[in-house]
Amino acid sequence: EIRCKWSTENDKASLVALQAVLNEHTATLKAVPGVTSVKRIVCGGCQDFKIITAVGADEFASFEASGFGPEAEIIEAMSKIDGVSSVETQTYTFMDA
Repeated sequence: EIRCKWSTENDKASLVALQAVLNEHTATLKAVPGVTSVKRIVCGGCQDFKIITAVGADEFASFEASGFGPEAEIIEAMSKIDGVSSVETQTYTFMDA
């Protein structure tokens, strides 16, 4: 997961810019071996923006070794957007119950 906070200022310009960053990198994320899905979560109440990339368990080690695909480029681009703060990453597992 790559996540950050966005600002409601300037008619939510930072959110629009974050979506543009995701749009620019979606194809690259989906092309990473083992990626099963790329999801975006936006919360208008707490101004969260999250990109969640799901990778099969068998492919995770190579995904991690690659630097998590274009993660560094995405973080750099998100960090340069006015109104964006708290850019962070987190690795976790999930499963269908």
